[in-house]
Amino acid sequence: MEPLLIGKGETPQVILPKYANRHGLIAGATGTGKTITLQVLAEGFSELGVPVFAADIKGDLSGVAMAGEAKPKLAERAAQIGVAGYAPQACPTVFWDVFGEQGHPVRGTVSDMGPDLLARLLDLSDVQQAVLMLVFKYCDDQGLALLDLKDLRAALSHVAENAKALGPDYGLISTSSVGAIQRGLIGLEQDSGNAFFGEPALELADLMRVDLSGRGIVNVLAADKLYQKPRLYSTFLLWLLAELFEELPEAGDLEKPKLVFFFDEAHLLFNDAPKALLEKIEQVVRLIRSKGVGIYFVTQNPLDLPDTVLGQLGNRVQHALRAFTPRDQKAVKAAAETLRVNPKLDVEAVITTLGVGEALVSTLQEGGIPGIVEKTMIRPPKSRMGSITPAERQLIIGRSPVSGRYEKAVDRESAYELLTQRANRAAEDASAAKAQADQVKADAAAAKAAARADADWKKDVRDAYGPASRGRAPAAPRAPSRRSDTVVETAVKSATRSLATSIGSQVGRSLLRGILGSLTKR
Repeated sequence: MEPLLIGKGETPQVILPKYANRHGLIAGATGTGKTITLQVLAEGFSELGVPVFAADIKGDLSGVAMAGEAKPKLAERAAQIGVAGYAPQACPTVFWDVFGEQGHPVRGTVSDMGPDLLARLLDLSDVQQAVLMLVFKYCDDQGLALLDLKDLRAALSHVAENAKALGPDYGLISTSSVGAIQRGLIGLEQDSGNAFFGEPALELADLMRVDLSGRGIVNVLAADKLYQKPRLYSTFLLWLLAELFEELPEAGDLEKPKLVFFFDEAHLLFNDAPKALLEKIEQVVRLIRSKGVGIYFVTQNPLDLPDTVLGQLGNRVQHALRAFTPRDQKAVKAAAETLRVNPKLDVEAVITTLGVGEALVSTLQEGGIPGIVEKTMIRPPKSRMGSITPAERQLIIGRSPVSGRYEKAVDRESAYELLTQRANRAAEDASAAKAQADQVKADAAAAKAAARADADWKKDVRDAYGPASRGRAPAAPRAPSRRSDTVVETAVKSATRSLATSIGSQVGRSLLRGILGSLTKR
């Protein structure tokens, strides 16, 4: 397999594909040509059939998607370096953007990010990070998917409200720490961080494509806006590396990498990183090469990287450094000492006098041995140097192989919805229990009122009729007695009775004779 040509010094300087996953460094002061070198390497890997992922902070790298101009100076430089058949050519390119403005949206879930990286993103203390880990553990146990920030907020609120009940299983839950995490999430949302969290999540396979001709796709992340939020920028790229490390199988030594990852402004990855996170980064850098991934750090000063990481970078392109300050001078000395000595070069002196498009290059040779450093003229790129127009960008996005796959966000049932349903059911149950309790209370009050009324009535009866009444109703009162008759009234009544009796007797006898007489005549 043809090596990747970087440029030419006394001899052509190349990267052997089978050692391209041993990582690399592109360093140099601002304006010395780091972006062009990155573009040249991206083109070279694409021609080898290796997909590339690179962040474009200033927009200059977007030109890789369009063919360059056939300028005489570029053709002349290519001829000096020994580039055969130099001709302008575009690379197959896919544009990405966390905010979905200058490329396909890039999303990941809160669960994928994990508590460690999320704690770095929110700048949490150790205690707050421990609480965040507890929340993730609880959600895992309960089957609550953490997809976006509202899921995490709902989970935090639920855990805080039930801190006492969860304590025996998950330990002490500090409500003040939960509050601090919630405030951090609000700040992250204000920084548009919620644009990243959600679904559909990025499929790593979409970063590892080749076109129909077998050239690797160059994935360009529009990072001009993302770079203004350094913590989000570095955490996002570290998350992507961690995902590659977790998902890709072991591949061993390959003829060429599966993917080459360029990490621009790499110092942001290590600024203020806690020791545990630094150890994780070092582990990823050390082991991810066995997954077939090469990482190339792009930074101004080699001292921006920890020694444990710097020592693992086998392919190096060192552009000019300035030695105006003691730190600059220390950086120059450190850069010179990490390159394999060339007896013909005073590397420490040459670093400060390199011109634009020139660099000190040392790459791994056969057997993985670092090559002798050489002052090298970097070959010109075949694609456009500089940015493309918005119309050209939109045209490329429209014909992308992943067009339409990530544009529309999906909000499926997750922790927020499930916890909301639980809260609603709990509220309904509490309302029903309260209504039942209120009814029982009302019934008891009614019975008590009835008993009180009965007791009051009996008391009134006893008060009216005495204790012997035992609550019985009084008998009807007797009619008042009549006065005695006078002597005259008595005599009149007696005569009247005698007369009535006499008349009655006569009438009776007359009736009897009439009846008997009629019978005898027959």
